[in-house]
Amino acid sequence: MDAPIRIRRALLSVSEKTDLIPFARALAEFGVELVSTGGTAAALAAAGIAVTPIEKLTGFPEILDGRVKTLHPIVHGGLLFRRDVAAHVEQAKAHGISAIDLVCVNLYPFERTIRREGVRPDEAIEQIDIGGPSMLRSAAKNFESVTVVTAANQYDRVIAEMQAHDGSTSLQLRRDFAAAVFARTAEYDAAIASWMGQRRGETFPDVLQLSYFAHGELRYGENPHQRGAVYREASSNEPSVVTAELLAGKPLSYNNLLDASAALELVQDLRDLFFGEIAACIVKHTNPCGAAVGASARDSFVKAYAGDPLAAYGGIVAIAGTVDRATAEAMTEGEKFLEVIIAERFDPAAVQLLSERWKNARLLAVGPLKPVPASAVSYRSIPGGLLAQERDTRATSDADLAHTAGPPATPGTRADAAFLMTIAKHLKSNAVCIGANKQLFGAGAGQMDRVASCRIAVEKAGSRIRSAGVVAVAASDAFFPFSDGPQLLIDAGVRCMVHPGGSKRDSDTFALCEAKGVTCLVTGVRRFRH
Repeated sequence: MDAPIRIRRALLSVSEKTDLIPFARALAEFGVELVSTGGTAAALAAAGIAVTPIEKLTGFPEILDGRVKTLHPIVHGGLLFRRDVAAHVEQAKAHGISAIDLVCVNLYPFERTIRREGVRPDEAIEQIDIGGPSMLRSAAKNFESVTVVTAANQYDRVIAEMQAHDGSTSLQLRRDFAAAVFARTAEYDAAIASWMGQRRGETFPDVLQLSYFAHGELRYGENPHQRGAVYREASSNEPSVVTAELLAGKPLSYNNLLDASAALELVQDLRDLFFGEIAACIVKHTNPCGAAVGASARDSFVKAYAGDPLAAYGGIVAIAGTVDRATAEAMTEGEKFLEVIIAERFDPAAVQLLSERWKNARLLAVGPLKPVPASAVSYRSIPGGLLAQERDTRATSDADLAHTAGPPATPGTRADAAFLMTIAKHLKSNAVCIGANKQLFGAGAGQMDRVASCRIAVEKAGSRIRSAGVVAVAASDAFFPFSDGPQLLIDAGVRCMVHPGGSKRDSDTFALCEAKGVTCLVTGVRRFRH
């Protein structure tokens, strides 16, 4: 049945009514009989469009608060009978079943409902659509004869085809739209399965159902010879660079999205640890090269940028707060160059100043930050499979810092230890970082041995380690297997070090710190990041 199929009867049942009236009116102008349900029928009638209620077609009323209205042989027979099979045509005629040539259904807003704060389980369950997916699947299975529409952005193509084919649609359109149906019902069911799994407390179910919407194609992937795209997680309601509002600048690249996401995660952790203060960081290649916590967005940015100005060139900045004009002025001073700036909000004056300085700089407003749910899971693809793990949402607080050697740490030094351990958590392993006064001085990351990471961190931190009034703290994401790394840090001027501990030779590190009068704190929590 390659020939265009004329549309004579259409069944419209939509929860999202954007552009419904123009679409329905255009169908009616082609002489299409419109059949509809509940609220959709009421909307069409209110617009003066002739409509046949579904109960007149089926001879059966809507019941159970609308839970049953289209689950009827008259509806599904009209969608499923094959027009090219004589026995089907005869059976349809015998049972009073008339053809339905077009179905337009968008499903109950289950995904949007479960993203609402404080939504009750019964509210979510009532938004699980049954009749809608059933009609879509019936129509899509019989795409050779039936046109099935799932979204308002398909309306124009349907009408354009009807105009080109005397009220008919092509097989190519019907096939394309049928494929869209099964993609939509699959993601819809995946969202329901995921929500129900979470309700049962399943972290790693036997069958993993993930649902992502295509959010946009990227100019390229990690490198220009690789194609790339970004997808939006259907059930997520946390602040994200994927769903952020782009206030200025060109679209983000694959690498921009990775770096921006890493920066946002770090400032969110720092915000939660030092609530009431403003956190800022600068990221290059997903590693923080600058980070600080201060009394204002401007102060925290200035301190973060001072951590490693060389690496910060072309970097990604994240602020756990509002970028105001004073902060924007600090960002645009001198020879700085920033690729992406992420913040909860931007003042209009800041947007103007930043976009005047860098026409292409991306300004992303993510909205209010909030703690990541403890049950959150992260996924990472590998050839042939997918890795899943609980997200590392555990913070390093003062209570986690066990004193094991050297003089007791002051409250300020302990706060710096927690700050730097949070930075180490976001650096690629092996990771060592040095800082003081809630400011990162330098970091060594992604090295094959921890001594190399110590050496790089010392080099980046430079003379600030021995600055007057500074008690330099070094943090390591895992234990020191030998005391050579700690020796290097102490020789450079570090006066306190914090690490998870757990090495057979921890006692060597403790003895060294004790002999040198250096404070040693142990958390007991490893922070590898690959």
